[in-house]
Amino acid sequence: MDPRRVLLFRTVARSGSLSSAARELGTTQSAVSQQLSMLEREVGSALLLRTSRGTRLTEAGTILLGRANSVANELHLAGEELSALTDLRAGRVRLAAFPSAAATLVPHAVQELRALHAGVVVTLVESEPPEAWAAVQTGDVDVAVVFGYDGQPQEDGRLAHVPLGAEPTYLVAGPDAGLPRQVTARWLAGQGWVAGCERCRQHLVGCCREAGFEPELLHESDDYVVVQNLVARGLGVTVLPQLALAAFRHPDVEVRRSAFFGGRTIGLVHRPGAEEVPAIRALMERLQASAAEVLRGRPARVGA
Repeated sequence: MDPRRVLLFRTVARSGSLSSAARELGTTQSAVSQQLSMLEREVGSALLLRTSRGTRLTEAGTILLGRANSVANELHLAGEELSALTDLRAGRVRLAAFPSAAATLVPHAVQELRALHAGVVVTLVESEPPEAWAAVQTGDVDVAVVFGYDGQPQEDGRLAHVPLGAEPTYLVAGPDAGLPRQVTARWLAGQGWVAGCERCRQHLVGCCREAGFEPELLHESDDYVVVQNLVARGLGVTVLPQLALAAFRHPDVEVRRSAFFGGRTIGLVHRPGAEEVPAIRALMERLQASAAEVLRGRPARVGA
């Protein structure tokens, strides 16, 4: 197979149509179609089904796309290695991070990296762990900051994991919630709840069930600023991790440690071998240093 046609096929599969791929590649739709036809003759099977709404992968196309993602990622890593031969005077690292890490760990790490190596460019996309994990696997990003509750983030053996540390979670209530000094399951069962992202929501519900009650979920938001504003207005209580409270702390909420809700671990994931790329390794080192600094702190005014 011609690797250039395989990469062209990847562009078509990801863009969803021949016309979108042609625009991205700076060529014509007919040229893209011709190259795809030649690739399909090479593999002996149809790779895409053309529909009125674009293209859809066949079973053979799905298999080839997985390999094409690996090829594209290896080519990207090769390019980074070559551009970094001159003492990190050049290079680009693509980073994904969940929102509270993007607001706390990442800015300091990127700032430090830029101060040390001004030619290294870091691009950031905000992404929750499942999507960030997938982006690393497909080669769309080089490194992702992820989290897992009560243990290491789930691994499947295809990516390397680097621990950054652990953070506690906190019960957060409004000023009129009557938050007791010693929180009991009975008090928790009587509250309405504001839930966060999907994984945080699952953790919250699981912890409440372990404590013997089903939480009444009144509101849901992925935004920890929205969550705290709802709580501050007396519209429910919530559970937030340390990084979310470090990123934003509403002045009118009370925060209390509670053994009911455990904690979560923070880490980096990357494709095996990516750590050999100097720019990627330098960013990972800065993220490790930033995590060591930020996770040493605690939210202000935490109750006993």
